[in-house]
Amino acid sequence: MQNKPRIFKIVQIFHSINLIALILMITSGLQIYNANPVFGGRAGWHFPPIFLLGGWLAGGRHWHFAAMTLFSVNLLLYGIYIVFTRRWKIRFFSAKDLGALQKSKNIKRTNYAWHRLIYTIIIPVLVLSIFTGIGMYKPAQFAWIVSCFGDWQSLRIVHFLAVPTFIVFAIVHWRLALKVGGSSLVDSMFFR
Repeated sequence: MQNKPRIFKIVQIFHSINLIALILMITSGLQIYNANPVFGGRAGWHFPPIFLLGGWLAGGRHWHFAAMTLFSVNLLLYGIYIVFTRRWKIRFFSAKDLGALQKSKNIKRTNYAWHRLIYTIIIPVLVLSIFTGIGMYKPAQFAWIVSCFGDWQSLRIVHFLAVPTFIVFAIVHWRLALKVGGSSLVDSMFFR
């Protein structure tokens, strides 16, 4: 029984670091966005200063790269942890979950299946976000990444769309966790 609290502590650390890094990346990314908005160019809509981190373009970039490094390392370590502990067997969407979504009358089981589906879908989005970020950071050195998206502006749009995708994911992830385990489950992922 002593193994379970230790696992929760490790998961709490990963979740907390992800949350901090995502908030830092989003707010610093919006600071970068304001320097030359993706939609509308320099005359486009700007985010209010309350949502920004960095104070100016270079400051936003520094915060963004620092948070991206923290996020990427944390994601890599979490991936290693999931593989090493074999938690991937219970974390990701499977054929059983597909069956539950199609046939199950058990609402809790259906919610688990939805939770695993959402959890699985976010993985390629995370990888795409890192991939497009590298292409934006060094477009000359990684011209092949830019060409995968057609041009640099398209790459920026795909990278920028990661923000609302992560926000929607976080809300859905939180709501499903509430349905599956209540507020005690959500609290345990960060606080207990």
